[in-house]
Amino acid sequence: MPNTPLSRVPRDKLSEDLKPVWDTLNGLTGEPAFVEAFANAPELLHFVMGEFYGKIFFEGRVDNKYKQLARLYLSMTHGCMTCNKQNVPGSLEAGITQVQVDAITDFESGPFDEAEKAVLRYTAQMALTNADGYMDKKLYDDLRAHFDDAQICELGVVMGVIGGMAKLSFVLNLVEKEPYCEFAKPAA
Repeated sequence: MPNTPLSRVPRDKLSEDLKPVWDTLNGLTGEPAFVEAFANAPELLHFVMGEFYGKIFFEGRVDNKYKQLARLYLSMTHGCMTCNKQNVPGSLEAGITQVQVDAITDFESGPFDEAEKAVLRYTAQMALTNADGYMDKKLYDDLRAHFDDAQICELGVVMGVIGGMAKLSFVLNLVEKEPYCEFAKPAA
């Protein structure tokens, strides 16, 4: 259970436009700590949920299926239990199969097409656990076979924001962590 040092704004004190955000997160994860903490700065919560998720993640140039794959790979790799609770259903709704969900961390051997594997290779380079992430010519060529440069940039921004928000959520203790999470131990 998250034990954030930040004060949490309870649902009944949220503005009317943020109550559905609380309801959605609580319904998916049973833990609305992220919304309650970020409600202290509602403009930031509006940015994350409206500008980022509403306009880039769920809209944008790239089919949402690819962004869902990237988000799921990141949450599974980072070990964010709260994220996994919402990302698995989101992936399934986007057309990713349960077999693919189960194979996400071993995608090279899994039931993924070449475009999906290219996105997942890119995502592996962006993971917080990969300090040496790099886009070499082969990865670029693999991506370029399916996406234009603007789409490659959009995928990178999606991964960067999600990775950064995951790190922030771990630092502020806003999420539950999987037992294997490398970020589960408190700093010494």
